[in-house]
Amino acid sequence: MANTQYLLARDTVMGAEGSAFLTDEGGKQHLLFMLKNINTSADIQSEDMKVVGTRIIQEKAAGAKLSGTATLYYCTDYFLDMVLEYIHTGHMPYFDLQITNNDPTTTIGTRVMAYYRCKLSGEIPLSKLDAETSMLDVEISFSVGDVQKLEGFTDPAQLGS
Repeated sequence: MANTQYLLARDTVMGAEGSAFLTDEGGKQHLLFMLKNINTSADIQSEDMKVVGTRIIQEKAAGAKLSGTATLYYCTDYFLDMVLEYIHTGHMPYFDLQITNNDPTTTIGTRVMAYYRCKLSGEIPLSKLDAETSMLDVEISFSVGDVQKLEGFTDPAQLGS
């Protein structure tokens, strides 16, 4: 029987251990203290390629679309103010995000990702009431202009066997 190694449970990252900061166009940093969750992704765009001599359709990478979503408790006006600025002036504010995963119980360290030239997209809630909910939250979507890894996880200090 082969000697198999595996990830130990202690090196899985707890979802609530970390932080997220928004930097507005004026350079002011805001801790996103009301954050329930945030997810960013890269959607790799591809184009089909057909060639004589084979029936196999190949794919070629043709770009990446960066975007994100967040769910926030309904207790901040950061994003509402961006929408109102756009509606009243025509200027859509951009912002940067820095998201840190930092679970001190793991041996893999910290990951810090920076997202630049973010812009709100899709439906952004303006007001909300709900008699069935004791804690209101809102969901937002945003596009991302660029991404950089500022600090990355390391390999676990030990694997199980």
